[in-house]
Amino acid sequence: MIRKIFKYLLYLIILTLVAIQFINRPKKLSEPIDSQNDIIALLGVDSKMTDILKNNCYDCHSNQPEYPWYSKIAPISWWIVGHMDHGREELNFSKWGEYSKRRKNKKLGDMLEEVMDGDMPLPSYTWIHGKLTDQEKRLLESWVNQEIAKLESEN
Repeated sequence: MIRKIFKYLLYLIILTLVAIQFINRPKKLSEPIDSQNDIIALLGVDSKMTDILKNNCYDCHSNQPEYPWYSKIAPISWWIVGHMDHGREELNFSKWGEYSKRRKNKKLGDMLEEVMDGDMPLPSYTWIHGKLTDQEKRLLESWVNQEIAKLESEN
């Protein structure tokens, strides 16, 4: 009897997982790069820093994410797109040109703090994509400090 209930429960779970693939599909974002607003284009970011930003930040913090294959599978897709939407709300490199000088300064400082404390990229992201190396962190720190100094020296 218990075996039969377990079997039906397993079928119900499988059927539910298949059914949710067709409902409530999250909207995926991919917009063309606007060089008037994108941080890399606006600041003339060098190739090493561009690689660090694109490989570790842009999936959640820009309008040009690269969605992994598993982002098509519900309920994982809901979780991933939710993280990406929240990340863009906090900081969107594709809208950098729209930020005020004060906001840019704060976002750069916050970004550096999050990375140096190990809070960014998120652990769930680094499981698959890997962590920033110490050398990449130092390069990021140097770049952020230079950009903050540039902002502070502007009138």
